[in-house]
Amino acid sequence: MKPVRQRFVLAAFAATVLVGCGQSATETAVVPLEINQGTSCSLDGMLLADYPGPKAQIHYAGQAEPDYFCDTVEMFHMFLNPEQVRAVRGIFVQDMGKADWDQPRNHWIDAKTAYYVHGSKRLGSMGPTIASFALEKDATQFAAEHGGKLFRFADITPDMVVLDGGALHDRSM
Repeated sequence: MKPVRQRFVLAAFAATVLVGCGQSATETAVVPLEINQGTSCSLDGMLLADYPGPKAQIHYAGQAEPDYFCDTVEMFHMFLNPEQVRAVRGIFVQDMGKADWDQPRNHWIDAKTAYYVHGSKRLGSMGPTIASFALEKDATQFAAEHGGKLFRFADITPDMVVLDGGALHDRSM
């Protein structure tokens, strides 16, 4: 076999193998879906549209609709501490540099590329939340105004997203 033809055959074979390992020809790119008045949180059934702060959605392989979360803390908790391992096809949060904090709609961004502010004074649907931003400058400005520290997706740890609602640490109870 001539070297040029051999390279072509190898390239075609590699492409076939990669398609077999990755997305199928019928699988389409994952895009975020917008919430409406009836969209509820996959964890607790809360209606997302009724609460402030950033929302999130995780798209799992083999599942037509995403799991929605009324708070980024819930999304990170599920992603970092899954009860069952499922293939994630896409994960999205809202860009709070563009969305209205009190009634966030639209402005979905890839969660893995976002900037996050943890420890601010702004509250989400479940109390303290992790604000999400597309741009580092928006996250920095938010932290300057509301407190907190800047993080990237990979820097968020399970101990930052405990779902006890702070009850374990509330000394007034």
